Amino acid sequence: MLEDFNLLISTHRGCEETACSEIWNLLSEMGDKAAVIDRTGLIGLIVVKTNLDPFEVIQKLRAILAERPQEFRYTLKFTPIEKVIPTDLNIIRKTAEELSLKIGADEKFRVTAEKRRSEFHTASIVEATAADVDRKVDLKNPDKIVLVEVLGKLTGVSVLKPNDILSITKEKALF
Repeated sequence: MLEDFNLLISTHRGCEETACSEIWNLLSEMGDKAAVIDRTGLIGLIVVKTNLDPFEVIQKLRAILAERPQEFRYTLKFTPIEKVIPTDLNIIRKTAEELSLKIGADEKFRVTAEKRRSEFHTASIVEATAADVDRKVDLKNPDKIVLVEVLGKLTGVSVLKPNDILSITKEKALF
């Protein structure tokens, strides 16, 4: 698995290979023919290192989806990742504190932690992540989400607006 990625993508179980091809085609269309796409060893999860801004990739994918939804047969969700770090609660805490500068003084946040192949409890990850983020919490309608994606020994962390994550199923339901 890539140790430095900036997109985390989910697919159906057993469709990882065809999803990788779909991702490569979409990123190539956007101008990144050098993207590195790798399976994680976890069912249904793919990581990508694109030379493009991952947040802009999400917006471009959303536009392609609106015009040509048939292009998305195997991919389910695209998530931008800002930092990839070792899975260690102290490092997660420090990284969340650094990235929390993106949360405005008047903005509210929540922590979302997804863990796979980890001994840590989700509550421990959320607690470490939120410990040094000096902003108000809103679990139902946050302005920003501090996302922690634990993939075994590596963890991806991002501070996102709710619409920075592209869920293909949810978007197609809006058509």
